[in-house]
Amino acid sequence: MAKNRTLLLFNFDWDAEGFSRHNGQHDFDNAGFDLFSFPSNAHLLHFQMSPFVERLARVALKKGWRAVTSCHEQFGALAAALLAERMGWPGTKPEAVLACQHKLYARQILEQVAPEANVAHGLIDARYGAPVPDGLPYPLFAKPIKAAFSVLAKHVANHDELTAHTRFGWGERWVIEHLVEPFERIARQRLPSASSAHRLMWEAPVKAEQFNLDGYVFEGKAHAIGVVDSIMYPGTQAFMRFDYPSLLPDPIQARALDIAARFLKAVGFDHGLFNMEFFYDAASGRLTVIEFNPRLASQLADLYRRVEGLDLYAMALNLAYGQDPRTAPRLAPSAGAASSFVFRHFDPLTAAKMPTPAQLSDFQKHFPDNLLLRFPKDIKSLARDYKWLGSHRYGVMHLGGRDATDLEQRCRAASAQLGWPAPYAEQSVTNCHQAPCYFARQSTAGVAP
Repeated sequence: MAKNRTLLLFNFDWDAEGFSRHNGQHDFDNAGFDLFSFPSNAHLLHFQMSPFVERLARVALKKGWRAVTSCHEQFGALAAALLAERMGWPGTKPEAVLACQHKLYARQILEQVAPEANVAHGLIDARYGAPVPDGLPYPLFAKPIKAAFSVLAKHVANHDELTAHTRFGWGERWVIEHLVEPFERIARQRLPSASSAHRLMWEAPVKAEQFNLDGYVFEGKAHAIGVVDSIMYPGTQAFMRFDYPSLLPDPIQARALDIAARFLKAVGFDHGLFNMEFFYDAASGRLTVIEFNPRLASQLADLYRRVEGLDLYAMALNLAYGQDPRTAPRLAPSAGAASSFVFRHFDPLTAAKMPTPAQLSDFQKHFPDNLLLRFPKDIKSLARDYKWLGSHRYGVMHLGGRDATDLEQRCRAASAQLGWPAPYAEQSVTNCHQAPCYFARQSTAGVAP
């Protein structure tokens, strides 16, 4: 039987590994560049969304492509939506992708359809590096209207802190503008009621635990895949772990899906995978949306595969061909609990030490079920990480275990073999994504404030 010929856009890291498992059913072609490696990221110098999509459309028939998909937040999700529309293939509407990725516009839509899950918010009306306007309601959480990976997202206490946060060198400003401009040009055409994406916005800080709702929309109906718990490094807004299954009670998960369904319907998102980040405060019972991502959450997909036997990449391919994701083949679960462990360094004056070949060999021998990504950098290249993110992510490791206790034991042993500190520290104090938030993790269903 002939294989489907499928185009993958900006297909790297987790996505490259996830889609590679389907080489038996698909002939894959790739387009796009890696933002995090040189010289591939030099393509950012000349990248424009519309010409990129038009070039792909011109060669689509020659190549025999029948579908396109992408899990890439910065460029891929929008490019895939535009190309699918151009070719008449199944896909997410470009306007829906734009509405999700324009964080201020998304807040405005959420206020109309689910105000109980929204926060006070507004525009910081100044271009990069311009004077910060007066009259903002400090303390606040500042973030770019269009960004990914929590870049430049920060809790700031006053005007001086925000001013310091928004001072950029010419090189930083060049990178920021070139990351945003491809989106901005399409948004001006397809989402004209939205403000410029070349701005920051502010949000009222929220004190609560953070979660991810993963799901999909097929034939206009939103379905939940699951909820993953987000755990932060103590005293920071940096992710330390993503744990599955979630400790969040089922009724709260159902509320999250209801809010997601209302928002997605309002923006015309009627086909595709989505990820909703949100807070839940057990003391008040309040659920607050952080943002919507109009694509598969790549880092979390492997957790569902290990625990539930769900292959989200197979589901993404089904959607790309207009097929029900529920018909994608399921795998045999390999774990009762799984986590994505994020290794971070918080000292800008020293680089994290990478494991030796001997350490990696022992690690692979003792933990053959691992998924490990390493991101080494020297001290000179770390400055932007600390400016934009407040830390350096030097590694990510996925493991499974019989249960949460077994998983923690395996993680500690695996981390020791790599020479890295195990990402288990929340027993002391933990800080939320936007503001200080202290809690104790529980070993049974439910969360404590």
